[in-house]
Amino acid sequence: MRPQLLDPPPYFADLPDPRRELRNNLHPLHDIQMIVLCAVLSGVEDWVGMEAFAKEAWL
Repeated sequence: MRPQLLDPPPYFADLPDPRRELRNNLHPLHDIQMIVLCAVLSGVEDWVGMEAFAKEAWL
């Protein structure tokens, strides 16, 4: 039997968005969370790598 993957967004649904309303809101918070989660699971270890991951694989 193959293990089932859980759906991550419900685990992050209650997190408040700490960003200012009028600035830094180019992307929804849940997109950023998923990018970071996928990047970390892919072995990325720093913010520069996460940016490169996001540009290549997500955005």
